[in-house]
Amino acid sequence: MTTSVTQHWLDRWDAQQERYVPDREERFRVVADVVAWANQENPHPKVVDLGCGPGSLSTRLAAALPAARIVGVDADPVLLALAAEAGVTAVRTDLADPRWPADVPLEGPWDAAVSSTALHWLEVGDLAVLYRTLAERLRPGGVFVDADHRSITPPALRGLGTFVRNARATRAGVVDNEDWTSWWDAVLADPDLSAQVDARSEVSICHDGNTGLTVDDHLGMLRDAGFSAASTVWQFGDDFVVVAVR
Repeated sequence: MTTSVTQHWLDRWDAQQERYVPDREERFRVVADVVAWANQENPHPKVVDLGCGPGSLSTRLAAALPAARIVGVDADPVLLALAAEAGVTAVRTDLADPRWPADVPLEGPWDAAVSSTALHWLEVGDLAVLYRTLAERLRPGGVFVDADHRSITPPALRGLGTFVRNARATRAGVVDNEDWTSWWDAVLADPDLSAQVDARSEVSICHDGNTGLTVDDHLGMLRDAGFSAASTVWQFGDDFVVVAVR
């Protein structure tokens, strides 16, 4: 797979993601800001990118924090192939398996764990285990930073959060961008990725999970998992950046 082929798919990935997250670049910047804040005295933070996909967040973190050591983890061989070609260090593992940290070539304790639009597919029980694992693996003062769509807590306002985000997408001019399904249909038909597509067909990969958890549910689960504090630091409609401090 050539650099131009990889960049083609990464550009199309970014465009289709912005259809659903119109302020995606600002959201990435906020995640990087939190990691920088937690590592002001640490010039070489160790960061794990959970559900890294093709490396969108990892590449932004590397640009913002060039001395950081970043390792991505994901279960999808197609997305991991794109990440590798983009220069991202990433490993294939299943975050629903509590043994996944053993696959990460980054000695602990870690300074930060991050994620972007990825963990919503985990079942509630698996997510609770993941949160406990992160609390055990991060150093005191380390941070978990998760950027994703979350339901607003008051039921009467949940539709409003989605409405506000969709209105922002209209103003940003991204509602006509390629959609998720079209991107996947196209990339899975690319002969340059046939080996990875074959490997993908042999594993169970879910990208459609929706646990129905509210943002307050997540904050409570993080505190219960052993984090000393958890809060939101950024929101646009139903799109949040959640931070938990070990």
